[in-house]
Amino acid sequence: MKTIRIKEEVCIACHLCEVYCRVAHSPEHDMIKAYRQKKLPMSRLRIEENRPVSFSLRCRHCDEPGCMTACLTGAIHKDQVTGRVVVDEEKCVGCWTCMLVCPLGAIQQDKEHHRQIKCDLCHGLDTPACVANCPNEALVLIESDTGN
Repeated sequence: MKTIRIKEEVCIACHLCEVYCRVAHSPEHDMIKAYRQKKLPMSRLRIEENRPVSFSLRCRHCDEPGCMTACLTGAIHKDQVTGRVVVDEEKCVGCWTCMLVCPLGAIQQDKEHHRQIKCDLCHGLDTPACVANCPNEALVLIESDTGN
C-alpha cells in the first residue's frame, strides 16, 4: 500500500498542500480556473503549526480503521486492493461518529454538505496533489507494509 510520509523537519507550513488538495478536488483541476469559482471544496488535510515543528495532518488509512467500525451507515470501507480507507459520500449522513474515534483527528466536518471529509490519497492520480506540489518535499509517497 502507498502512504504519505511526513518529514516534519523540513515542513515550512506554506500551506501549499492544502491549496493543491482543494484544487485537485474541485471540478476545475486548473489552479486559476479553480480559484475563479465562487467556492472551492475543503482541503482534505490541514497544517498543524507549532513552531519550530509544523506538519500536514491527514488520514493515515489505518490497517484497522476505527472510523469504519464506528460508521453507522456503512459509508466507510477499506479498499482491499489499494489499502485506502474510502468514504461513500452518498451514504454518509454526517453523524460525525467517525470523527469521535479517529485517534489522529484527521476527519473534518463539511458542514455545507453535511458529511465528513478526509484524505482520499487523490484517488485517480498516480501521486497525491499535496505530495506532487510540496516545494520542500516534506511529503513523500512511499510503499508501506502498514497503513498506520
